[in-house]
Amino acid sequence: MLTGMVWYSHSLYYIYLNKSKSLYFWIIMPIDPDFPKNHQAIGKHKNADGQNYHYVWGPGRLSDAAENEEAIAAYTARGEELVPIGVHGTMVAVDWDSCYADGSCIEVCPVKLYEWAKTNNDVSAVQMANITSPGNGSTDKEGRIDYTDKSDPIRERDCIWCMACVAVCPPQAIKVDQSNLEYHQRADQTFREDKSY
Repeated sequence: MLTGMVWYSHSLYYIYLNKSKSLYFWIIMPIDPDFPKNHQAIGKHKNADGQNYHYVWGPGRLSDAAENEEAIAAYTARGEELVPIGVHGTMVAVDWDSCYADGSCIEVCPVKLYEWAKTNNDVSAVQMANITSPGNGSTDKEGRIDYTDKSDPIRERDCIWCMACVAVCPPQAIKVDQSNLEYHQRADQTFREDKSY
């Protein structure tokens, strides 16, 4: 009888064979695989160019970043509390609760849609939900302010759907799904900045 866990390419796979020889298979991913179906827009992060923006989706939940030693040390050094943040972006979604500032996505993106959030606005990640960024943050993998920084999909509309960022993200904090455009468009119709968190 086969039971147990198998690690494969940053994913946690559970394989279980029950008594009737039925095989069950689950994939556990840090970013919610059903995102954005069970989230709501809680903020609108704008680029100062006036063209690019993305929604911030909640509720957030403590995840990989809350368990990463470098991230914990950086939050402690800044006197910032590790609290749930949420997901930045819709078609190119980065779960900021899972992101622990590795930077591989920034390095591999051929269209440079990501940048380090705090190199634009050095404020807590929670404050980034409703902010306008200059759009000239660092796009260098090692350009983060510290390990409280987050990869920001500031130009998500430039995505060419190559999925390179998804493939290299160690905590699997990124979901790229062009079909999520309908959620973005719905948020365009219903999100009210004066009622955001």
